[in-house]
Amino acid sequence: MPSDDLTCSAFDHHRLIARGALVDVARATKLALDAGAAGPVLIFDDRSSQPVEVDFRGSLDDVMARLPAPAAAARGPGRPRLGVVSREVTLLPRHWDWLGQQSGGISASLRRLVEQASRQQEPQARARLAQEATDRFMRVMAGDLTGYEEASRALYRGEQQRFAGLIAKWPADVREHLLKLAADAWEPANGQPQR
Repeated sequence: MPSDDLTCSAFDHHRLIARGALVDVARATKLALDAGAAGPVLIFDDRSSQPVEVDFRGSLDDVMARLPAPAAAARGPGRPRLGVVSREVTLLPRHWDWLGQQSGGISASLRRLVEQASRQQEPQARARLAQEATDRFMRVMAGDLTGYEEASRALYRGEQQRFAGLIAKWPADVREHLLKLAADAWEPANGQPQR
């Protein structure tokens, strides 16, 4: 179920229809379909490039009424107003003992450990997710375009300039969306600049 912050992009074949919140993109896409969009019309989640399914049958009001509601925040133990949700953690007794000896308590210690690990892993994880999203979109929207396979190889090799050169003659909206998706894929994994 989409959340309030889901942003997506809709395409009519290789032409961008709209980009933004799902409700706005669905509205613009329905209007484009009613105006005779040639298709295929596809909507993609801007973070993952996963397809976003929208039922465009009926009137604009019908389409808007069928859009999934934003996911409600889970309620239960924790501090919901702060975004804290209680979950179960299973550890060995020695882990509980060690956590109990740390300053600030067990929860604070776990939060510090998670933050430290996520900061260390963040650039590589962000680059990997960007590569996957770029490849997913490229496979669907440009899989039949000249240079697709070479562009895919350049993406995974981290060859930014080669990738940009290979997609330079592709339809403008597809190319611009790919460059936006791939921006985080060029994060240096080891501190070295990408080619």
